[in-house]
Amino acid sequence: MKKIMHFVIAATVLLMAACSNDDGPNGTPQPETDLVELSGDLSTQRLTKDKKYLIVGQTFVRTGQVLTIDPGTVIFGDKRTKGTLVVDRGGKILAQGTREEPIVMTSNQRPGERDRGDWGGLVIIGNAQTNQSNPNIEGIDPPVSFGRNDDSQNDDDSGIYEFLRVEFAGIELSVNNETNSITMGGVGRGTKMENCMVSFGGDDGFEWFGGTVDGRNLVSFAMWDDDFDVDYGYSGNVQYGLAVRYRGYADQSESNGFECDNGPNDNNVEPYTTGTFSNITVIGPIATGTNPGNNNFAYAVDLRRRTAVTITNSVFAGFPRALRMNQPSVYEQYAVNENGYIANNIFFAPNEKYRAGTGVSVDDIAAYIEEHNTVINEEASETIHESIGLKQDWFFANRLTNQYPNNPNFTVNGGMIASGASFDLPKFSESNRASFFDTNVEYLGAFGNVDWTDGWAEFDPVDKEY
Repeated sequence: MKKIMHFVIAATVLLMAACSNDDGPNGTPQPETDLVELSGDLSTQRLTKDKKYLIVGQTFVRTGQVLTIDPGTVIFGDKRTKGTLVVDRGGKILAQGTREEPIVMTSNQRPGERDRGDWGGLVIIGNAQTNQSNPNIEGIDPPVSFGRNDDSQNDDDSGIYEFLRVEFAGIELSVNNETNSITMGGVGRGTKMENCMVSFGGDDGFEWFGGTVDGRNLVSFAMWDDDFDVDYGYSGNVQYGLAVRYRGYADQSESNGFECDNGPNDNNVEPYTTGTFSNITVIGPIATGTNPGNNNFAYAVDLRRRTAVTITNSVFAGFPRALRMNQPSVYEQYAVNENGYIANNIFFAPNEKYRAGTGVSVDDIAAYIEEHNTVINEEASETIHESIGLKQDWFFANRLTNQYPNNPNFTVNGGMIASGASFDLPKFSESNRASFFDTNVEYLGAFGNVDWTDGWAEFDPVDKEY
């Protein structure tokens, strides 16, 4: 398609104004008088903060093209056309915001009217290794494929994504087919992803389909489905991540903090999903008692289909159940083959500890997890949260979507998570991990005495004026 970039002309504005009383499903968009429209295949260009932009339909940064986005730039996703920004294999986005001036990709609906799934979100496609043969990225039509079958391009570079917020993405493209807020397919470790926040997404927050890209300081806020979703042989690293859940939002497919697969089935394909996550804080929907507010909330960690992901030095609270291993192959990856580790975490599960799939023993899961982690099973309360080191204000509780503090304080001053981090697992000696992780950290979870979300994250984007 031919690239389009122009100011919306006055006639278009008048037409939209004439339709502004329409109460249809597209809601009330922002006035488009000053919006620069981006659609089709974009050529190399720079977006500046003195303008505002509108992503219309599926918009691509194709091979050899570079889209540079200046700090403080705001980009709206068009709801009517299901606007989606796609970085194709060989393309790049240089979105290098700052703490003082983050880059924002958000809904084009008016403040107070924004909702999950208003637009398609950010899709990044690379050439790094996956364990599937030429897979297509979900939700994009006509299809675009990602990754490769060997490790020759694991250092592939899809750009820079830093101090970036993606809000109200994950629109339903067809029945039960939604994009994620940030989707990564075969993205290589030459890509930089740090200080990125996704909010009010209509599906998953961050999803890695294979690839080797690393991440640091990632926030998933008020997602509909899973916060961190790992598939197709992802082997990168993430340190410092936060997920906070809204009680009313959960998917019929079951919503989890982590959902981890090796592939779309239980076939024994390599490379296994061995992504390694350390220092993650997951705050589920249960602030007090045992009621999650929506029965579709399931597990803090759901391990499925031969996954061997490692999660360590982390804290999970507020999900009804701590963990599930859904196939015998999953148990084998951890307890028998030690291809992955669930170790040195705190799980606080108000309802029940574990569930198991067919052919897996709950007792065996309990023996493995409780040998390597701390698991607490009692009703949630402010007292028990404080003993762990969690603040009650971090939970959504019964607040509405626009009532959460817009700049909460996530520093930890005591409790069980204030110390105890360990980096003794063999994973941290592997060549692709040894230089990435900060192994001097003493605390469990994402925060110590510094709140790295301060100054750039936004926890009330529903009413935010852009």
